[in-house]
Amino acid sequence: MKINVQTHHVSIGEESRQEIENKFDKVSAHFPQLISCDIIIKKEHGQHEVEIFTNYEGVRVSAKASHDIMYPAISAALKKLEAGLRNRKGQLKTDLHEKPTSTKPEIASEIIQEMKLT
Repeated sequence: MKINVQTHHVSIGEESRQEIENKFDKVSAHFPQLISCDIIIKKEHGQHEVEIFTNYEGVRVSAKASHDIMYPAISAALKKLEAGLRNRKGQLKTDLHEKPTSTKPEIASEIIQEMKLT
């Protein structure tokens, strides 16, 4: 999975970038359909704000978190992203199942009358 990290008012080194990519290994293992992920890290008013965006099965999934320290903010946003991806995966699985069909009451009574229940 390709991870694009953008920063605003924050500078991160190569080791920090590598650690961020390592945090996403679990996500890419659980959701191999993910191609890329965009991460925006901002620091405003002493708070680190992290936004994560990705596309999963045709739907844009995003998560946002903030914290005084950068790494807990990244972890919180990552947890929210995983929850969003699991939700989307569940929606896709329910679409695959056959939906029960309901019959109109008048049709149901006709079907019962046609059945020979003796």
